[in-house]
Amino acid sequence: MARVKFRTLTEQMFYILLCLKEECCGMDVMDRVPEMTKGKVQVGSGTLYNLLEQFLEDDMIRETKVEGRRRSYILTEKGKEALTRDYERMKRQAEDFRRAFPEEENE
Repeated sequence: MARVKFRTLTEQMFYILLCLKEECCGMDVMDRVPEMTKGKVQVGSGTLYNLLEQFLEDDMIRETKVEGRRRSYILTEKGKEALTRDYERMKRQAEDFRRAFPEEENE
């Protein structure tokens, strides 16, 4: 069975889309992701621009303006739905972990 594109998001995908809640360009995203994650997640330029192109093709983001080579983007409703779906998936995983390891709750 073929994998459904963007059914689950990688960390980098999740944070790129999260950054695009507000209009910004690729360089802004590359700065914001490490800031949001306290340095735990980095996004390289190759990965970023490849994902931005895929997100555009899938209507998860839209281009808002072009100034020379600098392009700005913003999240679409479809992108917000993907973020929400992945957030809900992660919450279910956390709940499953807590049920499996209830002793971890008090640490």
